[in-house]
Amino acid sequence: MRDKLPLGLLILMGILGVTANFLPHPIAEGLNDYLRNTLLRIVGSFALILGLGNLMLHHYNRIKRKAAHWRQSYTTIVSFFVVAAIGVLGGARGEGPMPTKILGFPFDTTTIYNKLLIPLGATLFALLAFYMASAAYRSFRAKSTMAVLLLGSAFIVMLGQVPIGELISPYLPKLSSWMMAVPNTASKRGIDIGVTLGATATLLKILTGVERSWMGASK
Repeated sequence: MRDKLPLGLLILMGILGVTANFLPHPIAEGLNDYLRNTLLRIVGSFALILGLGNLMLHHYNRIKRKAAHWRQSYTTIVSFFVVAAIGVLGGARGEGPMPTKILGFPFDTTTIYNKLLIPLGATLFALLAFYMASAAYRSFRAKSTMAVLLLGSAFIVMLGQVPIGELISPYLPKLSSWMMAVPNTASKRGIDIGVTLGATATLLKILTGVERSWMGASK
């Protein structure tokens, strides 16, 4: 019963979800909309609570055990509670009961996202560009013809995406765009087809009960 109930629910929901895409009937379409727009949001809310609880417990245990870089866990915990309090009491744009502006400087969640999170993400990706260039040089050492093609393609694409590429040659951004639009898209679609076939095979294994590792089963 412990295994059969979740397996039966999964098979039922999977069949209902798949059937709605092949059975153009109002009842099937209405049930599919209810599952996607109502039930999925409710399950997602519980999953969010479970995920946040797991995150807080993980960082609490890191601090308790004084694991490596355990002081950085304080940043995660304090940031979470501060932003959550601002979002719940102050609203997304400062329309809540909690004051979210000091001396003309707003600190509502929208401002935090636009003025803090996005610049931090841009800074991180800017730093990653140097690591990517270094990794590309070390990985694609020109020891063979294929390595030369990979190394040349990587540098053409990277230089074509930055302003210095236009200064080196006006054809470099066009060549970079063509490589991204034609060869890259073709290979990406091949990967997408392979991933879709793999996901379909996994779906069939789960629906038929062959794959049970998601329940923690060892066999």
